[in-house]
Amino acid sequence: MLMRLIDEQYTRTPFYGSPKMTACLRGKGHLVNHKRIERLMRLMGIEAIYPKPNLSLKDANHKVYPYLLKDLEICRVNQVWSTDITYIPLAYGFVYLVAILDWFSRYVLSWEVSITLDVSFCLKALEGALEQARPEIFNSDQGSQFTSLDFTARLEEAGVRISMDGRGRVFDNIFIERLWRTVKYEDIYIKEYETVMRLIEGLEEYFEFYNTQRLHQSLDYRTPKAVYFEQRTA
Repeated sequence: MLMRLIDEQYTRTPFYGSPKMTACLRGKGHLVNHKRIERLMRLMGIEAIYPKPNLSLKDANHKVYPYLLKDLEICRVNQVWSTDITYIPLAYGFVYLVAILDWFSRYVLSWEVSITLDVSFCLKALEGALEQARPEIFNSDQGSQFTSLDFTARLEEAGVRISMDGRGRVFDNIFIERLWRTVKYEDIYIKEYETVMRLIEGLEEYFEFYNTQRLHQSLDYRTPKAVYFEQRTA
């Protein structure tokens, strides 16, 4: 219950570290101490030192690639894809969700869930996306899943340039951060899924809605799928 409350508050205020999170929960009537909240945030992958959930921890033995998107004009589909992992609360536990997003259209190309932070579910999502198209640039954070040899080698094999966020810079990957807020507010927090299977079924329905029916102001009130395939076939 506390982890769900932390996740909801963190989605609203990603700049809250454990002291502010503790004070916030106390203000809502929960008798918690700082050490307990710090431990739960660590379990969820949230570190106070960074302005985003640090779910994919850096591996010092993995190569880190430069950030390629600074001052880059995003003007077409499949120019830039990005990925990230987020924490998803369930009634009796939690899982992790990874998604791959086309920056220009906001189209979600693929997604996967996992009960662990193993690289395999990220690779599965990548393969699902590459079956549909190939980006010019693929952007991620510096987490061990995305810097792993298996992941970067697959991108290089496909001829994709690899870009990675600056350490702790949440706005380097802003579009997928917005996707997480949208998914959580419009689906996860409303549905309160009890099981992993029901979550997967619900996410299938939600991402279909997101891609094909949800109008985006930034896309002139068109859907991500309409923009993605209109440009792709132009």
